[in-house]
Amino acid sequence: MGRVVNEGEAAERFEPFLSRLARTPAAAWAVSLRQLTAARLCPECHGDLPAWRAALASLPAMDPEVIRLDAPCVAVEPKQAMDAATRRALHAGLAGLHPWRKGPFCLHGITIDAEWRSDWKWRRVEDAIGALDGRLVLDVGCGNGYYGYRALGAGAAVVLGIDPTLRFVLQFLAVNQYLREERLAVVPAADTDLPLAAAAGPFDTVLSMGVLYHRRDAAAHLAQLYRALRPGGELVLETLVLADDPKRVLTLSGRYARMRNVHAIPGTDRLIDWVAAAGFRGIEVVDISRTTPCEQRSTAWMRFESLAHCLDPTDPRRTVEGHPAPTRAILVAARP
Repeated sequence: MGRVVNEGEAAERFEPFLSRLARTPAAAWAVSLRQLTAARLCPECHGDLPAWRAALASLPAMDPEVIRLDAPCVAVEPKQAMDAATRRALHAGLAGLHPWRKGPFCLHGITIDAEWRSDWKWRRVEDAIGALDGRLVLDVGCGNGYYGYRALGAGAAVVLGIDPTLRFVLQFLAVNQYLREERLAVVPAADTDLPLAAAAGPFDTVLSMGVLYHRRDAAAHLAQLYRALRPGGELVLETLVLADDPKRVLTLSGRYARMRNVHAIPGTDRLIDWVAAAGFRGIEVVDISRTTPCEQRSTAWMRFESLAHCLDPTDPRRTVEGHPAPTRAILVAARP
């Protein structure tokens, strides 16, 4: 196993991004995010962190020839073909960060076929919002940064991703070792860690993709998203909904599709009411799509159970608990 990347070295990898962020309207955030990143990457923060750092340190150095952020598989192509030993080292290092939930990524000939076909969801988002030319974007609960790369590919100027799961942060560092992108970072933070002021925030666009139903207090999450936006800024919210029962809220005390941390799923009308109550205007549900085992599934890069194991085998319209099967909506709204 290779040299372990310590917390100081890991935190230093965020410096080019934080320096760039300091030249944007979110400059006031740079100092607190720098401190937070260093604190969250300490050895005591997670028992598996030393192994993940070792996986990161084992990745071979390779120079890029072509980088593509606007394609379904976020990709970097090498300047020259890899030898077998280098390919094995690259594959082993990336596999050491299993499971990969968001993707796909194509890194120097290694395709990370993640659990989610995140490119399908991004296509639906991009159809709704179009280009992000020059925008400052916040991606809340961003996972390993896949949507951030796609936002850059759609024209965004700078994307701050936040996610409290350290494995996803290390996955981002692994991917970005090859993509070498200084306009994006995935910082180990939750939305409750953000330095939000009472007045308007700095962001032109805020993404919250698959986060709302994991929050015990949906209203508080929506309020945080509102405060992160500048006046006229755009919210892009993707979440589970009850498409066939628009005025109902399914409140859960047990599991939903074998997940422990799903608290409430609103009908589409109730979701609009929640977003309006947070102060947003111009609210529109722009897409409703049932999630299928073709979009979310087990792969060689995510070997655990996935959606197919969570649906009633006799009725795929239901979860194994008897709830409506996952259907997701994308909603856009503006901060006035």
